[in-house]
Amino acid sequence: MAATEMAVGRRAWRGRSRDRGQVALEYLGFLPLLLLVALAAVQLGLIAYAAQQAGTAARTGARSASLREDYAADCANAVSSWLDAGCTPAYLGDEVKVTSTVTIPSVIPGIDFGTASKTAVMPVDH
Repeated sequence: MAATEMAVGRRAWRGRSRDRGQVALEYLGFLPLLLLVALAAVQLGLIAYAAQQAGTAARTGARSASLREDYAADCANAVSSWLDAGCTPAYLGDEVKVTSTVTIPSVIPGIDFGTASKTAVMPVDH
């Protein structure tokens, strides 16, 4: 190998050594965006889960209210223990309409996502 080829080879290798750590810095710069996307995905999942749990609570509360049982306790027990749920019945002659409200938990501090509400209607058992 000629001396000039060796010198060129050494310079090329030295140039690559200056780039060491660049990928790690680029990853650190991109990491906050990845975390934000992950938090948004988790929050959307929590919103959907709270809405599903509100529907379950409304159906359970309506079933209990139609049988003249303790609808409030049954409504609260129908959802996961870490969710806050409440039911409000409305007797409409031969039917009872129960509206359930579940507070949507937030994984992002300082942002309130409100509540999810669902309604269920059942015939009253006489």
